[in-house]
Amino acid sequence: MNAFIAVVLVCANSVPQEACTDDRASEVRKVRVANELGCTNGWQEIIARTDLRDEVGKTSYLKTECRRVKEAQ
Repeated sequence: MNAFIAVVLVCANSVPQEACTDDRASEVRKVRVANELGCTNGWQEIIARTDLRDEVGKTSYLKTECRRVKEAQ
């Protein structure tokens, strides 16, 4: 069975969207979710609990990804 990791990347406005990766992001948050639908919600709460909430939309932006991970059998 496969699981998913929801990833929220916070990147500076000067970083092009295609270059916003784990390495270039100023903040990376990851959480395991049960399915792809789980990747689409919950990230707002994750960011709202950080100091970055005031910067998003002004000096930085969010990029979300859903990554499939294989469960050990």
